[in-house]
Amino acid sequence: MLPTVDFFNCGMHHPDLGEADVYSENSYLVDWPPEDYRMLEKTVLTARHRVHESGLFSDEALCELIDLHPQDYLTIAAMGNDENRFEWMTGVRGETSAEDLLQAVKNGQLWVNLVSLARFHPEYARMLDSIYHELESQCPGFQAQHRSANLLISSPNAMVYYHIDLPVNMLWHLRGEKQVWVYPPFDDRFVSPRNIERLILGQMAEDMPYQSWFENYAISFRLQPGQMITWPQNTPHRVTNRDGLNVSLSTEHRNPLAKRRINVHLANYHLRRQFGCKHLSTDPRLWTARFKEAYVRCLRIWDQLTKRKSPEPFSYRKRFRIDPLADKGYVLLDGQTDLSFTEEEAVLAGV
Repeated sequence: MLPTVDFFNCGMHHPDLGEADVYSENSYLVDWPPEDYRMLEKTVLTARHRVHESGLFSDEALCELIDLHPQDYLTIAAMGNDENRFEWMTGVRGETSAEDLLQAVKNGQLWVNLVSLARFHPEYARMLDSIYHELESQCPGFQAQHRSANLLISSPNAMVYYHIDLPVNMLWHLRGEKQVWVYPPFDDRFVSPRNIERLILGQMAEDMPYQSWFENYAISFRLQPGQMITWPQNTPHRVTNRDGLNVSLSTEHRNPLAKRRINVHLANYHLRRQFGCKHLSTDPRLWTARFKEAYVRCLRIWDQLTKRKSPEPFSYRKRFRIDPLADKGYVLLDGQTDLSFTEEEAVLAGV
């Protein structure tokens, strides 16, 4: 594996304090040179921000968000300690107060996701729009459509297994310290196109099959508050927390190319299934991608006309409830005596 990248000494240009600031007083971006904007979505990019200085992510603010956020959009998960063994499970909050839930996260081994944050909280929606407006104004051709944000609150030493995100993703780190491993994008050896298809179709979650030799090609970044990282769409990555409560804002967006990439994968699935097509390209820039996109749109129209219902997307079993007094912050639900993960492993091994 390549050595860990020191964020402030990774070859990027960051102006000295004596140089003129390139951001306004109301900007959330700090000292981004023009090259950084031009590299968005093209490569792994690390940069500085001051989202964490907004005052919107203190313990008090987090507790208020947890209580106000719709519980159907609150995901709670737990995991193991070995990146080579997939041991991810979800749980329920129950009657636990926001303060006790946050304390359980601080002391346990938990991961909490407030999904679609900007949809329900106007102040955070304004922040999201401000960030994206500035990125669009500074980077000609950059488009951030269908914007969303998820707030991730997780325990010291918690981990998120090897996975991809379907939209274009940016991780704005706010509290604690994270180690992020990023793997080569658009490489079938690291993520199978068939598994991307399964993810789009709702047959599996974002987690992807992982092998230890992947580490020979990983780049590792250590993130501290005030640092962000982003990468090309569908780039595989994994995360392990270091010291302290970890809080990050994960922003997602799409653009015409990002939407076409998803449609190409979906078209490939149907072309293979309906017509037996083989050796299908996943490149959204080829001329064939336009026809695949049109084909998928026709399929969607047909589904609407025939009122065909989409199957329920895959989700992990709920196997625990929060208990702030427990060692890991949770106890198993009644009847959950077997902590094997054969069902989850079978889903990962589906292709």
